[in-house]
Amino acid sequence: MREAAPLLVVEDLKTHFFTRRGVTKAVDGVSFTLHAGETLALVGESGSGKSVTCLSLVRLVPEPAGRIVGGRVLLEGQDLLQKSPAEMRRVRGKQIAMVLQDPMTSLNPALTIGTQVGEVVRLHQGLRGAPLRERVLESLRRLRISAADTRLSHYPHQFSGGMRQRVSSAIALSCAPRLLIADEPTTSLDVTIQAQYLELLKEVQASAGVAVILVTHDFGIVAAIADRIAVMYAGRIVEMGTTLQIFNHPSHPYTRALLRCLPDIEQGRRQLVEIAGQPPDLARLPQGCPFAPRCPERQAICEEQFPSAVAVASGHVAHCWAAAKQPELVGASGGGAAGAPPPLD
Repeated sequence: MREAAPLLVVEDLKTHFFTRRGVTKAVDGVSFTLHAGETLALVGESGSGKSVTCLSLVRLVPEPAGRIVGGRVLLEGQDLLQKSPAEMRRVRGKQIAMVLQDPMTSLNPALTIGTQVGEVVRLHQGLRGAPLRERVLESLRRLRISAADTRLSHYPHQFSGGMRQRVSSAIALSCAPRLLIADEPTTSLDVTIQAQYLELLKEVQASAGVAVILVTHDFGIVAAIADRIAVMYAGRIVEMGTTLQIFNHPSHPYTRALLRCLPDIEQGRRQLVEIAGQPPDLARLPQGCPFAPRCPERQAICEEQFPSAVAVASGHVAHCWAAAKQPELVGASGGGAAGAPPPLD
């Protein structure tokens, strides 16, 4: 049977910031695809380009310093980078929606919840009066916000952190977008509320068939919700594969280093491993692989040229010269990174 076409195709996306210090290559040639109903997790250290990639997809890179200088972003075959600002305003909220990290700053403290959810529906679907109110109530109830009729008139400060994040998600999903971008949506939530929110997000995704791009530092969240993982470093994707492939057979030294940083309850008390060195200055990137100065497996060629993608397995690629020299050994049986959590089943 023929596979369905991807919902989203990102090709060689480049977003740079032009400052007095020089050109900062925040996103430097990112490419990936995403199908309807699929969840792709973007992981990596702070400053690796995850959030700027997401802002580039919705054309919200802060100007004039930031500019998308190359690439294509195809949503259902339409290149979003070629659309006018007015056309993009019709896309945001209707076809693509975004949930930000801190709901207290993304919600307007001076407007009621009902007004904020209703604004999106009114703008994109033209509803007024009773139909608008019913759609707002439906959006809140879908996210399990109890007593929705009463809470329509409440303000953000009258909600808990978890409930504010549900309201933000209700706004994002109110017009049934095809793609939801969630930029660290659980960072401000405690562990119990975080689990409830993620379970609710999975239910809504399954019922609506929405594709999700999830930005996070938390590999526990990734294991629970993601279908595929893209590991980012210095504005590039250095490894991509299914969640099982990345956890069980990490093929890039940076991915293995990230996994070694995770605590493992099965190993008892042990000192956590840290990644040596610091991320590179994006305005002064090295000529070859940007991870080379921190990499324990670096070779001479690593400092001269960035490696092309190496096919580790079906759907699993890594940009690494070590993987390129011994592709048959990368991802071979024997588990994941030493000191990393046990393989996923």
